[in-house]
Amino acid sequence: MNPVRVDLTMSLARSLGVVGADALSAVPAPEATDADLLLVHEQSLIDAVRRSSADPALRQPQFGLGTDDNPTFAGMHQAARHVVGASVEAARRVWSGEVVHAANIAGGLHHAMPAATSGFCVYNDVAVAIQWLLNAGARRIAYVDVDVHHGDGVQKIFYDDPRVLTISLHETGQMLFPGTGFPVETGGPNAPGSSVNVALPPGTTDGGWLRAFHAVVPPLVRAFAPDVLVTQHGCDSHREDPLAHLMLTVDGHRASYLALHDLAHEVCGGRWVATGGGGYAVAEVVPRSWSHLLAIVGGAPLDPGAATPAGWRTEVADRVGVRAPEEMTDGAVPEFRDFSEGFDPDSWLDRAVAETRSAVFPEHGIDPMSW
Repeated sequence: MNPVRVDLTMSLARSLGVVGADALSAVPAPEATDADLLLVHEQSLIDAVRRSSADPALRQPQFGLGTDDNPTFAGMHQAARHVVGASVEAARRVWSGEVVHAANIAGGLHHAMPAATSGFCVYNDVAVAIQWLLNAGARRIAYVDVDVHHGDGVQKIFYDDPRVLTISLHETGQMLFPGTGFPVETGGPNAPGSSVNVALPPGTTDGGWLRAFHAVVPPLVRAFAPDVLVTQHGCDSHREDPLAHLMLTVDGHRASYLALHDLAHEVCGGRWVATGGGGYAVAEVVPRSWSHLLAIVGGAPLDPGAATPAGWRTEVADRVGVRAPEEMTDGAVPEFRDFSEGFDPDSWLDRAVAETRSAVFPEHGIDPMSW
């Protein structure tokens, strides 16, 4: 979670003309207030984060603070609430109609729980933004999480709220943190079918991932008819990411961003709030994937074959000591076979998709066997 990945992303996006005066504008992000944080978090957690922020030597494992995943550091509370403030501001601008799309690539901290930090995440900015939208008058929110890890914090916070549809596509919890996100997790008693999980097998490539995505996400989002689409774009599903075992490319990531952009325009008037998330190949993958995301948010997708600017490659070498990619593509063509073309019972991926569809499609009035 080294912040250099965000710095390198913004530097690349500016160098490519994705962000700037004549492109996607960058606006100041306020710090979230306690009232914002209390939309989803308990006061005890906020107080604990403040204590460890003032005294980083103070470990509070009951709140997940001072662990390997959530080490404490000076100013932690201020930094974490700044991330939340950025996502709330993105949501506010979209809901007010000031913009159609907005993004906070520093956000997407989907593991944080109401009363505990978890998985590199202190406060859950996406959950706070979703609750802010609900309080502002949104009737239904669809949340789609494409991080390689299950979006467990957001799921938990809205598990029994029928106004929020949470969909997470991730490597199966059999193999990966946080060990949750199975198809049987379908929502609380007041919100059956509101929690959707596609647990993908390790080794899934662009074609399989996109096959699963298109078999599950668009039908459910269309049926749910949200007022706003909120998305989390962890790019740790990439084949070079050191923490997981999926095999996507930057080109596959870009295809998912385009699909979500189009879905937002199809179902909710384009209202789309996009966030970042995981991604630990900090120079090789994250800046390229998220520059593609920002370009799509800004309405001017980049040519995958575009070269990365020489100045940016020099910056990467100077800051992190690695050779930067020379192109915005991995050279992949993200094609997939649509689920309507047939189900293979011998395929782990197809069985996973079918299990998810069977678990939740009927709750939305959709035949899981209809293609």
